[in-house]
Amino acid sequence: MYKFPVYQPSLKGNEKKYVNDCIDTNWLSWQGKYVGKFEQQFAQYIGVDYATSTCNATVALHLALVALGISPGDEVIVPTLTYVASVNAIMYCGAKPVFVDSLPDTWQIDPADVRKKITPKTRAIMAVHVYGHPCDMNELLAIAHEHEVFLVEDAAEAFGSKYQDKYTGTFGDVSIFSFFGNKTITTGEGGMLVTNNKTIYDRAYLYKGQGLARYREYWHEVVGFNYRMTNVAAALGLAQLERADEIIAKKIKIAQWYDQMLKDLPLTTHKPVGDVVHTYWMYSILTNDADQRVHLRQHLKKNGVETRPVFHPVHTMPMYSDNYHQFRVAEDLGWRGINLPSYPDLTHENVDEICNIIRAFYKTA
Repeated sequence: MYKFPVYQPSLKGNEKKYVNDCIDTNWLSWQGKYVGKFEQQFAQYIGVDYATSTCNATVALHLALVALGISPGDEVIVPTLTYVASVNAIMYCGAKPVFVDSLPDTWQIDPADVRKKITPKTRAIMAVHVYGHPCDMNELLAIAHEHEVFLVEDAAEAFGSKYQDKYTGTFGDVSIFSFFGNKTITTGEGGMLVTNNKTIYDRAYLYKGQGLARYREYWHEVVGFNYRMTNVAAALGLAQLERADEIIAKKIKIAQWYDQMLKDLPLTTHKPVGDVVHTYWMYSILTNDADQRVHLRQHLKKNGVETRPVFHPVHTMPMYSDNYHQFRVAEDLGWRGINLPSYPDLTHENVDEICNIIRAFYKTA
């Protein structure tokens, strides 16, 4: 056991009360009252017209692409610096992921590289808000409109983040969020698809529930999926959503503590760039080189601090490395980056202790 895990949820609100209500009323499946409440209040919170919950975020992303009609022969542009699920969802549709590099300051998808990769087969651009920092949505929207392709937001890691005072997940044709156990708000496992387009919403809703028609019992219109969220998970999500502002504010405060305490060390922190709110899903740093990252992580582990490496660029993984070529920024970030503990219940004293351990490493390095 680590003294400081890299993440753990904060369950200090109505989580137990709502889950117990599910048990007491025997409503455990997707038909319980908390599913609809969670969807409605989530849509209201970020300011979209439609939201439909799913059993996890990977299937939410697959559902989003299915709703857009992404199919074999299509290309979807995606950053290589992302969690592998972003790319896997494209493959589930039989489409081709087209990788692009990242920006060195924000770590987000590089719009200039996106422009270079547009072809007649491009059907969508997937903007992934990596680690909670928003992408350059103005540029991506302009590219999508110019080339008449869909814009999909993978906001799995960016609940509560803002670009020019507007929540991430509200710019694209369709967007998704994650509520995995280590996300800003959690349902244990879970996801949400959101959109302002009723046709996309209706298609997503149809496909997520085995293609079941709304107007006729047990009549199925398409070959669908069972991607529904349970009432128990939604009960957790609703309780978490009630504390969303508090949790987000605390995570930003934790990042500010880290920034202040690490500012004199020879490392780089992942700070907000431009008119954005960065919610720091995972507080991240860059060491000077890959070898130093290995040694620093070992040092932290020995002292009870759990860490994670920044995502390995997906194009370097065996199943995606055919026709390999370099993405220099993404690889540099992927080999030097570390995620530090950033869960909401960390105290100032906790962060100070972690930073003292890091400082001790650099004194002897």
